[in-house]
Amino acid sequence: MSYVASPESLPRILIVGGGAGGLELATHLGRSLGKRKKARITLIDTNMTHIWKPLLHEVAAGSLNSSGDELNYVVQAKWNYFHFQLGAMHGIDRERQIIQLSAIQDDSGDELIPPREIAYDYLVMAVGSNTNDFNTSGAAEHCLFLDTREQAERFHRLLLNQYMKAQASSEGQISEKINVAIIGAGATGVELAAELHHAALLLQAYGLDRIRPEDLHINLVEASARVLPALPERISKPVTDTLQSLGVHLHTGSPVKAVTAEGLMLANGKHISASLKVWAAGIRAPAFLGTLGLETNRINQLAVYTTLQTTLDSRVFAFGDCAACPSGEDGQFVPPRAQAAHQQATLLAKNLKRVIEGKPLQEYVYRDYGSLISLSSFSAVGNLMGNLTGSVMLEGKLARLFYASLYRMHQMALYGIPRTLLLMLSDRIGSSTAPRLKLH
Repeated sequence: MSYVASPESLPRILIVGGGAGGLELATHLGRSLGKRKKARITLIDTNMTHIWKPLLHEVAAGSLNSSGDELNYVVQAKWNYFHFQLGAMHGIDRERQIIQLSAIQDDSGDELIPPREIAYDYLVMAVGSNTNDFNTSGAAEHCLFLDTREQAERFHRLLLNQYMKAQASSEGQISEKINVAIIGAGATGVELAAELHHAALLLQAYGLDRIRPEDLHINLVEASARVLPALPERISKPVTDTLQSLGVHLHTGSPVKAVTAEGLMLANGKHISASLKVWAAGIRAPAFLGTLGLETNRINQLAVYTTLQTTLDSRVFAFGDCAACPSGEDGQFVPPRAQAAHQQATLLAKNLKRVIEGKPLQEYVYRDYGSLISLSSFSAVGNLMGNLTGSVMLEGKLARLFYASLYRMHQMALYGIPRTLLLMLSDRIGSSTAPRLKLH
């Protein structure tokens, strides 16, 4: 087993997980501590590239070509004065202050990189979350998930395969039908449903017309009484109206009891036929977090104080979806949302500087700036919240503009303003010369 160390004179900060929060933190620390030789920052991830997770429903529908929006960790590290290691963490020795990475195999199954141990002075866990199927019978075997780019691309391939199969059928045959079931009418499920309807219209426009848009049957299933149960009803209502106008079939008020190859069985006895099934309900942190000897909750999240330090080790921090951070005095916790991870990354960048300097740490206070839901090209709905504006309801083009700005803010945190402006210009030029839907 190899051992990776760093110069003794520099504090070693390890960040495990290159999602939105972890990558923003590594970039911020690299530009400050790394550039000034105040610390050695290392980011560890199981992939070589990053794509913003809220975009995965667009990858699944084909509205977004993931190759064009991915970011390479090696290049980002070079540009921003931090280091990158490819690997999957599986253990920790907190007494020796090292983490253990599993061996990496190539496509043939041969060992590419042996197991390693990497030393740290401060460790940050930012491994995000996975979809929680609540151990529903048949879900793991028969459902697709949208936790990674590979999973989203797999769904897109399966969808395209059905269209291509129908297109190759004999002339004169009746139009074929595709039944899709999306379990979970939270933001991901709702946005995927709208994006799939948009894709159906584009596929017909590109000549794949043996499956008409109305023959793509999209079923959105939610255990709660309404779609978007975590958001205010004033947002849920217009979203419901728009989905129904698009022909999306809504099934609310009953959880999924079992999943089979043929479809879903709901607790109320209703059966929904579906050849493509996507589970988009609930989250849980990666299971290995429960084996590290740190305090976790029932969904594997690491328990942290408001300083984002884990409760059993002040040198180990956690934030984002993989952390259970108290919010207020009513026993509530910070919700697993992208804006929370962004806020926590900003605070943690300050706290890691303060801990190195021997200063007291600041406490995180969650600030809800509202919610925005994209319904593809058809609409967007949401509310913005702030000290000056209060709560402002948005709908239509203005809401779509604010929704698009969320991704641009993420890009600005990673690339800076000048580079982001160039990316926006490149996207505008590319949209006029490339298909509006990925067809491979």
